[in-house]
Amino acid sequence: MFVGVMRLGFHVPGARSLKDKRMVVRSFRDKVRARFDVSIAEVENQDLHQRATFGVAVVSSDARVCDEVLSAVASLGDSVRDALLVERRTEVIPVGELRDDLSLAPSMRGRALSDDDDDDDEEES
Repeated sequence: MFVGVMRLGFHVPGARSLKDKRMVVRSFRDKVRARFDVSIAEVENQDLHQRATFGVAVVSSDARVCDEVLSAVASLGDSVRDALLVERRTEVIPVGELRDDLSLAPSMRGRALSDDDDDDDEEES
């Protein structure tokens, strides 16, 4: 399993109040929710008129799917009319036992990141 997380930061130059900013934030958040199966929330800068920071998360069995979905969300962020995308950070994190899969970086293939492996061995005995 893989968890993809992304941080998107926007500058909202036309926002003169939090109400102005909320309209832009709500519009982007609703578009993302309607088009993609992701979680999205405004995570920072809620008190700043011209700055909005979102956290986006997606879960998949394939790391490439996480990356593709997050890239598509970022592309949508690039097209927001009333805001400028000024920050984008993405991370795809493997969770649990990993299979020797081509979707993994060579350094990650066959490597388990979970401490649960010992418990599985005891149950098989």
